[in-house]
Amino acid sequence: KERLGRIVIGYKSDNITPVYARDLNAQGAMAALLKDAIKPNLVQTLENNIAIIHGGPFANIAHGCNTVTATKTALKLADYVVTEAGFGADLGAEKFIDIKCRMSGLKPSAVVLVATIRALKFHGGIAKEALNSENLAALEQGFANLERHYLNITEHYGLPCVVCINHFTFDTDAELALLQQKCSAIGATSVISRHWASGGAGAETLAQTVVNIVDHREPGFTYVYDENLSLWGKIEAIATRLYGASGVTANAKVKAQLASWDNEYRKFPICMAKTQMSFSTNPTVKGAPSGHTLEIREVRLANGAGFIVAIAGDIMTMPGLPKVPAAERIDIDDNGRITGLF
Repeated sequence: KERLGRIVIGYKSDNITPVYARDLNAQGAMAALLKDAIKPNLVQTLENNIAIIHGGPFANIAHGCNTVTATKTALKLADYVVTEAGFGADLGAEKFIDIKCRMSGLKPSAVVLVATIRALKFHGGIAKEALNSENLAALEQGFANLERHYLNITEHYGLPCVVCINHFTFDTDAELALLQQKCSAIGATSVISRHWASGGAGAETLAQTVVNIVDHREPGFTYVYDENLSLWGKIEAIATRLYGASGVTANAKVKAQLASWDNEYRKFPICMAKTQMSFSTNPTVKGAPSGHTLEIREVRLANGAGFIVAIAGDIMTMPGLPKVPAAERIDIDDNGRITGLF
């Protein structure tokens, strides 16, 4: 109710003084609407394991994590909890730590960085149509992307990291060997995981590797920025430390807006809205670009959620649906058998 009540729904005639949902005494009715939605969904996987689904927005335009309630519920039910933070470590992992962990007091024990041979070759400059063919040169060049994600996790978050090599049919032995060699060269533990083909059995080695690290590490991690840093300073910290940018730019209106929020909302974390395809704001720039400038086009106050949204580049904050929605493939026959779900 407290979060709902502090949602800004407009401004008074001076265009400065905010009007909150609590000013209309609406927080009780809003909470009533969320009576069931506030509860995590307990489901089972195809192999009958427990999973909790609750929240989980896109990490390129939102915070990219499931709810604090879901994670804390899971921690009461299991010895080890695996939770997803969307897209790359520059987006989902950063927001998981700097937003979710900061607000909730959660303390992650380790990070699993998932990589595919195809994605790394794509970052090495290969067209999508050629990704199923062996290309060691492209893989080696694209490894720079994985290396930056790994170093961001270990150096800026201070967390141990296991690289999960998500194995697919077209991956060759030479490519797998090269990737593991490159991981070893930067001190990264890597495990080839075959869960795509073999389900849970194909991920047992990965799971045991992570458990061994979690059970034998000293607790602790670091945030990317201090909560007392200015809002602009927090954006600069994310851009320069994680994205490899040389600096941040924005027009006078954006800078003035951030400055006006600095007194009341200074402790708010930043929720960056940025393309997931690149460390830069240009989705066509692959690998690990450095020296680029991060342009902040717009900033928005999410007072109920408790963070500032910084929109970088041309990213759209309303996700689009595919031209052919999945619903068109789903049907039910005369015997009640549903098809098209998987």
